[in-house]
Amino acid sequence: MVSNATRQAFVRIVDLCVDEGIDALILAGDLYDGDQTSMKTAQFFAGQMARLDSAGIRVFILRGNHDALSRITKELVLPESVVVFGGRAEAMALDRKGALPDIVVHGLSFANPKAPESLLSKYKTPVSGAVNIGVMHTSLGGAVGHDPYAPCSVQDLEGSGFQYWALGHIHKRSAWVDTCTTVMPGNPQGRDINEAGPKSVSLVTVQDNGDITVEERNVSIAQFERLLVDVSGVDDWRDLVTTASTALRALRREVLTEHLIVRLRLTGKTPLSWRMRRDADLLQTEMNAQGEQVGNTWIEKVEIATETGSAENGRAETGALAEAASGNTIVELRALIDMKLRSSPGFQAQMHEIAEDLLKSLPVEIRGQFGGDELEQSAFLDNLLCQGADDVLARLQDNQASGAG
Repeated sequence: MVSNATRQAFVRIVDLCVDEGIDALILAGDLYDGDQTSMKTAQFFAGQMARLDSAGIRVFILRGNHDALSRITKELVLPESVVVFGGRAEAMALDRKGALPDIVVHGLSFANPKAPESLLSKYKTPVSGAVNIGVMHTSLGGAVGHDPYAPCSVQDLEGSGFQYWALGHIHKRSAWVDTCTTVMPGNPQGRDINEAGPKSVSLVTVQDNGDITVEERNVSIAQFERLLVDVSGVDDWRDLVTTASTALRALRREVLTEHLIVRLRLTGKTPLSWRMRRDADLLQTEMNAQGEQVGNTWIEKVEIATETGSAENGRAETGALAEAASGNTIVELRALIDMKLRSSPGFQAQMHEIAEDLLKSLPVEIRGQFGGDELEQSAFLDNLLCQGADDVLARLQDNQASGAG
């Protein structure tokens, strides 16, 4: 289902184009990832382009940073109605069979995967008397987890003399309306939990007087969502599952896509905290079953971010922990981690050094999960330390209770 969702979403885009009888489809870059050479992908894409050609719909394609090297985009034989912009700026008049106003589409592709400087000055000047639509692959002013690609500001685009800018690169939708309309539609189908939320395309209408309106149309097949559930005070396993399931059903009613993929995060103070960590595999199984009952809902992951205790007694109840651990050993170990390890400059330095090495090996798109600055990164690492310690101690408690050596 998810593995084919991107293609299904693209078919849905082509269906929308045909149903609405549009003049042109604009694809602002990153059709593929890098040196994609799959013939199945090539055949699929060519088939969809043929559908648009048969319907008399033009297609304008930019090469972005991901598909600048793609052999498919460069070598695939496509209908003459499909324009792939090259490494030099071009301005293409859209044949509307005499309908007014005239529309001119401007584009400039990435010749290489890197574009550290603005490309705006390389675009051709707007055609007088026409509605000028610019297509650009850009990171704008930058975004967390993204390297700068053809950076420029929305204000720069507004001052270009174009009436509309169709942007690509950043996967989250944004739109600005001022002297011109600028839209970063994001990707039409989320690929993982870091691309959560509804995904869409823009249906742009140019009125007879040149005014522009934009409709957001959802096209995704599967939607990723993060679901935060507070289980404070819940002290019965069945009630725990029921509480999470109730929240899951409420989310399912809000999401309109056929399929829902959820990362469930449980928070709050509950006497079940240690059992949840010890029996994390059972909890995952329980929630998978709930997702099946809800229908077309999958639990990608269950994150346990609870503390031992209840809503009434505040911080973790060390007395209850001591009883559960058949002695004070595990309680003392947890206190030692809090008082000694977390406050140790040497340990903190080592933890940050490991994190920095890890970040260098991660794709740039997901590095922002560690935080947008040094303070956020420190808080993220401290949270990981606490959760990791709780997970390990829960396992130790289970071994101690069962007499395992």
